[in-house]
Amino acid sequence: MKSYDVIVIGGGIIGTSTAYQLAKKGYSVAILEQNDIASGTASHTDGATLISDKQPGIDVLQGYHSVELYRKLAKEFSHDIEFESCGFMYVCETDEEMAAAADYAAKVRSQGFEMRVIDPKEMCEREKYLAKDLKGGLWTESDGLVNPYKVCFAFVEEGKKYGLDVYTHHEVTGIKLDAKKQVEAVETDRGTFYTNKVVNACGVWAPFIGKMVGLNIPIEPRKGMLLVTEKAETIAHTEILEFGYWLAKFFSGFKRPVSELVEKHNVCLNIETTHSGNTIVGGCRLFRGYDTKSEYEIMQAIAERAIRFFPILKDMNCIRTFGGIRPFCLDHLPIVSAVEEVPGFYIAAGHEGDGIALAPITGLLMSQIISEEKTEFDASELSWSRFKNMDLAKLAAHGN
Repeated sequence: MKSYDVIVIGGGIIGTSTAYQLAKKGYSVAILEQNDIASGTASHTDGATLISDKQPGIDVLQGYHSVELYRKLAKEFSHDIEFESCGFMYVCETDEEMAAAADYAAKVRSQGFEMRVIDPKEMCEREKYLAKDLKGGLWTESDGLVNPYKVCFAFVEEGKKYGLDVYTHHEVTGIKLDAKKQVEAVETDRGTFYTNKVVNACGVWAPFIGKMVGLNIPIEPRKGMLLVTEKAETIAHTEILEFGYWLAKFFSGFKRPVSELVEKHNVCLNIETTHSGNTIVGGCRLFRGYDTKSEYEIMQAIAERAIRFFPILKDMNCIRTFGGIRPFCLDHLPIVSAVEEVPGFYIAAGHEGDGIALAPITGLLMSQIISEEKTEFDASELSWSRFKNMDLAKLAAHGN
């Protein structure tokens, strides 16, 4: 009989971070993963660890704490996670975007975090391949990059030093509750694991696990796509996003001066050059269910948008494309919480495109919640209970 203090369902970056933090606290912990570690969303994304693409408030706060944890973990871990504190730049195409960006930067600074407006001259000094007709942008030193694969495996290997067990190719088929709806065990296609505490860290698949205990978790898959260029000299020295990306992320009605193709697919530039010399270019935010296939027309739009900001890309070859799905939570915040109506059941999911950036703080918060300790900061806005009095149908319509 296999028995653990805590079972973490999901071997992605949120699950492995949570398992690591719990094992470090002395809990006996097991990860149950239906495929391989880092085989889901974490394997179909870039490595941005950003504060700057968050909404002012709790979103920025958790981003800041998470990036600081990455700095600490990069020094502590014996496994390289390729953390690089390289800063971050937003670029603005119009005066309207510049005005919105300046307002956003002021709100971020009001929370005590560094971010400033930069003019086109400084932008091009930092990134020589940027188009010369842009209006300006934002700059912060705080943000950086990691390798998501290496982060997941580092959490696992470091966790094993504290006794963490990992069971890959174990599909969860049910969760047993006692008469008081307290968690008793997790059933898989390869046997039963006994525990009083379960963390649902399944990202886009979190609703399926939720249904096993009678919960309707308001998370749905939101598709993104990326293209990868051939190796070349560094095109972008940091992570760069058009500010329209942030506006499109949180305000679906925002309109930009773009082609019909770009507008149709809500494509916005994000770009980074990896350690290997390839440049990764995105992206889009679309609702396509669980489909992860690359779509030719959308890749055309991504390429068009990238060339608009980085004209040099028109002479470079694309060597591959890929798609992935993000766990979109209907109010744009993740759920990091205990579930009162099901004692022993916890949720750490719904980070949409921020799972890589927020993994360290999510794991730490979840370990503190399970241990009934004071959390790193007031995380009540991330609580499951926030949905109790919400009309989820109306929220879904607004979120889309």
